[in-house]
Amino acid sequence: MKKLLSIVAASACLCIGFAHAQDKAPTAQQSKMATCNKDAGDMKGDERKAFMKTCLSAKPVTQQDKMKSCNADPKAKALKGDERKAFMKECLSSKPAA
Repeated sequence: MKKLLSIVAASACLCIGFAHAQDKAPTAQQSKMATCNKDAGDMKGDERKAFMKTCLSAKPVTQQDKMKSCNADPKAKALKGDERKAFMKECLSSKPAA
């Protein structure tokens, strides 16, 4: 009877631990892997491997980095007023090239 009770108690602990692990949010690396996998799409073989390596090793682009890049664009320097505002809005909202 003691063995049976011990086995039931151990099983209950394992089930609770497993259920708890399922509730955790993905880590930053897991989220990055999911995003890179989605972006890789239908790539296969060496092309996919190279893309994943680049994607996973890329450091995240901050808003400040985007702002510097958009401001450095020659087109941004030539624009004034509402045209510049529209260009900057588009530039800052676009996805950076990896």
